[in-house]
Amino acid sequence: MSNIESLIQGFRVAFTAYHLVLMVCGVLLGILVGVLPGLGAPNGVTLLLPLTFTMQPVSAIILLASMYWGALFGGSTTSILFNIPGEPSSVATTFDGYPMAKQGRATEALSYAFLSAGFGALVGVVVITALSGYVAQFALRFSSPEYFAVYLLAFASFVGLSGASPFKTLTAIALGLGFASIGMDSVSGSLRLTFGLNELLRGVSFLVAVIGLFGIGELLLTMEEGLRFDGVKARVTLSGTLRAAADLPRYWLALLRSAVIGIWMGITPGGPTAASFMSYGLAKRFSRRRAGFGRGEPEGVISPETADHAAGSSAMLPMLALGIPGSATSAVMMGGLMIWGLTPGPTLFTDQHDFVWGLIASMYLGNVVAVVLVLATVPLFAAILRIPFAIIGPVIIAVCVIGAYTVAGATFDLWLMLVFGIGGYVFKKLDYPLAPLVLAMVLGDKTEDAFRQSMILSRGSLAIFWSNPLVGTLTTLALLLAAWPLLTLLVQRLGGARRLA
Repeated sequence: MSNIESLIQGFRVAFTAYHLVLMVCGVLLGILVGVLPGLGAPNGVTLLLPLTFTMQPVSAIILLASMYWGALFGGSTTSILFNIPGEPSSVATTFDGYPMAKQGRATEALSYAFLSAGFGALVGVVVITALSGYVAQFALRFSSPEYFAVYLLAFASFVGLSGASPFKTLTAIALGLGFASIGMDSVSGSLRLTFGLNELLRGVSFLVAVIGLFGIGELLLTMEEGLRFDGVKARVTLSGTLRAAADLPRYWLALLRSAVIGIWMGITPGGPTAASFMSYGLAKRFSRRRAGFGRGEPEGVISPETADHAAGSSAMLPMLALGIPGSATSAVMMGGLMIWGLTPGPTLFTDQHDFVWGLIASMYLGNVVAVVLVLATVPLFAAILRIPFAIIGPVIIAVCVIGAYTVAGATFDLWLMLVFGIGGYVFKKLDYPLAPLVLAMVLGDKTEDAFRQSMILSRGSLAIFWSNPLVGTLTTLALLLAAWPLLTLLVQRLGGARRLA
């Protein structure tokens, strides 16, 4: 069956009244999550995940994906109207979006942001539609050595491409692998790192950890910063949106360049935040109106928003086809798939054909629904930000506690949530990345199993990771990416030494 036929079948699955209602609810919840700085897309999806356990997997993933799209749009709203990025990936939007709003061009800025975001998301979904089948067929050639090489490549990509400190990234990955190994060893059956606590026999719940890291951690940081939500009042009008839509083709080069950047950073573990900053930097460098950047230049809004949403959409491709999430939110969704009894990877496309293509079709519909709803609800969600944080904060805490307790009904999980919340706060203060830690917690068991199976097959020889061209290429590329920061440093020092000579 071709990808087009599969997509048509997917629309039959997704285009039902029930799923459309789920999309609307998910987008509205996502916008709310996005506009509140104490939350965010990864935590919002995590908090909603326990409520999906009784749903069909395709309905559950449609709801979570719609929340994801809504959260990305919601972060743009606060960036432009309040100069407060609701999402980390919306930081670059504040540079020109807020100055435009202060100049009385809030409608123009919001319209540019939402329309370009919709374009970026659409391009990302088209890429998923075109490539997913081929990626899945390619991945069917994988056995345990290839899977370990892919997982190693995912971790190494964070070290070499994420832009964060390599030492801090490695520390986060090591902690994530350590947390993933707590409990019973799936191969030998022995207990590890339980320290005599019976509550740790079942391991550390991925959901509890993420709720603490993203929810409580962000809330503590927000309380410390004492944010005041003083912003620009705005009302998006139809005429203003139509004028912005008519002007958008003038920025076709920025749209295409940013979409390509976003797709690349989504498929690799760079993520939406890195994509938005990279796109903004390139737009400022190559624009003929570079002097206007930082003062209300439309291209400074269009570029990061396009890249942000293109990365957010395309991050679903490696998660579905290879079992490797390209962002923190897709890592949370991958955890959801595993909880629902689905195994992300190439076999997912054959074993759960309706699920995969129903999700892809819903991404088309969900992003259209998100653009329409976010344009219509800007005044409502802008007004929510004027509610005192003394009211919003306790509500966020209550949602986090309910979400953590729902996972297993254990009081111990609430203490774990608090510990991870403090850890997330410390990570943020010390500028340690959370996405590699989340990725390691999701992939830790699978990585260990693939490595041990490979060692059993090869009788302990590491040469198995170069036993054929595919696994050899993946392993070599992973090692090169892991060493990339060191190689870059050596090149810089050699260049400096030559100049001094």
